[in-house]
Amino acid sequence: MTDPGKRAIAVIGAGVMGVGITTLAVGNGVRVVLLDNDQAALDKARHTIEFQLRHAHMMGALPADVVRGEVVTTTSMDELSGVDAVVEAIFEHKDTKAKVLAEVADVVGADAPLITNTSGIPVDELALALPRREQLVGTHFMNPAYLIDLVEVVQGRYTSAATVDGLQALLGRLNRRAVVVRDSPGFVTSRLLHPMLNDAARLVGEQVATAEDVDALMVGCLGHRTGPLRTADLIGLDNLADSLVALYERTGEQRYLPCDQLLAKVRDGDLGHKSGSGFYQYRETLS
Repeated sequence: MTDPGKRAIAVIGAGVMGVGITTLAVGNGVRVVLLDNDQAALDKARHTIEFQLRHAHMMGALPADVVRGEVVTTTSMDELSGVDAVVEAIFEHKDTKAKVLAEVADVVGADAPLITNTSGIPVDELALALPRREQLVGTHFMNPAYLIDLVEVVQGRYTSAATVDGLQALLGRLNRRAVVVRDSPGFVTSRLLHPMLNDAARLVGEQVATAEDVDALMVGCLGHRTGPLRTADLIGLDNLADSLVALYERTGEQRYLPCDQLLAKVRDGDLGHKSGSGFYQYRETLS
């Protein structure tokens, strides 16, 4: 029998979430094929994974006695042949996700779970592009994926029990707990969290309070772990705005329309932690 730690998974997308999920996997001894169409992004990913592994071990978030899994980076979809599961973690754009997932389905086996990591795009919408709709299941890993041990799992109407079981087995290999929810726009976490982040940004734009004061009140009075605006910066303000638009388009609820302050940050390139500035400054973290 093949050693489970030697079996490979694929991660599609060398952005913030794809790299964080890769860090989580290799830190738990799982071999990862990391695919992106941008070689520069793949080269940067290797440096970032090393930094995140050190951070995770310092925080006690990864097992100290596990041999690190190998990372193979590639721009070729053919390299995915034979993997046990695929985690798609590209940006939140339905048509692009659907296209990539359809291409992946042509390469991997019928028993390999196709896992779309999304903060709000319904799994059933993406499944329509696939030859085997039952193969698709959703996850919402929180950022940073290598530190947060609970994962929102989204089961669509087409998702088979075998696919859910396969995902659960993978999450077990990654030492992650799962809560399974029914497919809907934004699922549970984004439906609740994202309008709150939008309102927090709106309060700053209306000069009711500074970002620091909004976060201090939410942490000190209401027990929020980091504050909504630090959370928004960690998510990425562009990702947050895109997710809000997707929620508005699917629900028609006005509270999901991104506020002017959030849109201005995105226009100015202040995207949060990943760009070095958002509602806070992070220049020192980009060296």
